Amino acid sequence: MTVTGVVIKNIIRKLLTGQDYRSEIVTLLDAEFLQYVVDFFKRVACAKLDNQDVTIDWYKKEFLCSDSLTKEEIAVHSGLNMKTISNMYNSTRKKIVLEASLKHYEALYDAIISLTEQDDLDVTLTIKFRDVSVDLNINESLIVINTLAVKRSALRGGLWSTAGKQVEKPLVATLCALFRVPQKYYDQGKLPESQRESDFYLFDDTGEGFPCEVKLMGKGNPESADAVYARDSRVLVANTLSDLNKEQMDSNNILWVELQTENGYKRFEEVLKTLSIPYKPFTGDIQDALNKILPVILSDDVQESVTPEAVLREREQDDDSGSQLLVEFE
Repeated sequence: MTVTGVVIKNIIRKLLTGQDYRSEIVTLLDAEFLQYVVDFFKRVACAKLDNQDVTIDWYKKEFLCSDSLTKEEIAVHSGLNMKTISNMYNSTRKKIVLEASLKHYEALYDAIISLTEQDDLDVTLTIKFRDVSVDLNINESLIVINTLAVKRSALRGGLWSTAGKQVEKPLVATLCALFRVPQKYYDQGKLPESQRESDFYLFDDTGEGFPCEVKLMGKGNPESADAVYARDSRVLVANTLSDLNKEQMDSNNILWVELQTENGYKRFEEVLKTLSIPYKPFTGDIQDALNKILPVILSDDVQESVTPEAVLREREQDDDSGSQLLVEFE
């Protein structure tokens, strides 16, 4: 799952202006889910039409046992997600996924039959596709509704995780550009290949690297901040931090920046000063500055990587070229 450059830019813009970025993820989630619903209903209608004389087994045949389905699709169609299967069976091989999905589907269907037999309830879901109407009885309707609920949950978890990962490096790079840090002090080309997708590093004049962690988390969520200690990070940039988080990091000599406060981004100046990294204080209009910085760091296309190429690219340079700024404001 990927997040478009436009959404990443909007998230960074909101983070640096102290706004809640979550509406961007919710909007993207809604768009992806609604598109999935439309596509899924089309598939349900076509499958139902192709199996008019078949009982509920039409769903099992078309949405669980078809060779064209991925293991992720099979799991969702049965009412499970891949994480649940992995936890239960310690495997995500397609054979295991299919077996687990079929087992869960049978249990789900039995539960639905039991429920509908006890309650005097009748529901018919009608799907109209190309002037042809397809009716699903209550049992079929509940299975379809359950599938959509599981799919939205899977999309939600995937989008939040992906957005967080894809925002990390562009966000810190934007902060560096905002305070006009010369590129050589955050050129990730110095890192071993194995580290480039995991951490962002700041460097001082001696070449020492300082690992930076970015966490987009809710207020008072110490579990999210724990990664700072596990990875031995020197800097944490977060949207919100509890008082306990801050006290713990201060006592462990970890520098932190809380963005969702008034002018919270300006604390990054203290980080640079403490690490002896050259910078210039930012006093201009932040929206104008972001209008210049963000197009250099990210395109509007779907981002396949969490690393902004403009900042992390390999390049041959001497000391003078490395002292250049990513963006000139003056």
